[in-house]
Amino acid sequence: MLMRLSKASLVLAMALLASLVALNNMTDYATNFAFVRHVFLMDTTFAGNGLMSRSISQPWVHRAGYTALIALETCTAILCWIGGVRLLGARNACAAAWHSARAWAVAGLTLGFLTWQVGFMTIGGEWFGMWMSQRWNGVEGAFRFFVTFLLVLIYVVVPDDAAHAPS
Repeated sequence: MLMRLSKASLVLAMALLASLVALNNMTDYATNFAFVRHVFLMDTTFAGNGLMSRSISQPWVHRAGYTALIALETCTAILCWIGGVRLLGARNACAAAWHSARAWAVAGLTLGFLTWQVGFMTIGGEWFGMWMSQRWNGVEGAFRFFVTFLLVLIYVVVPDDAAHAPS
């Protein structure tokens, strides 16, 4: 049961993280929107870099991109909250019930991984060259987030002793 409580707790910790990120992006909209805007504009990347044709200057795209990020972070939080609570509820259940409860956590952790790995590292970091910016570079922070989501995801899907116990 300790392993199951541990797994549920880590999922709830990731739910809290995603919740705070989404809340911060909503309550400090202007500051965090500026970050997204500068990434899309690519205005702080290396001068004369060959990727500038990817720059997007339309404000509606900046807002849509920021709204999409907030939505992904919020969905990650919701899925992880549901998953963590369901895992807590199934901590004494048979393996089949535990595996069923785990689906929500897996969905939330996977979405969290994809949000920070694809959204920030791949699109922001590589497509828009965010790694070149001294001021508007979220690559290191995104790496910490998606690795944490991935590690918790791996831990959650590893079978625990209760899954192998005789029924």
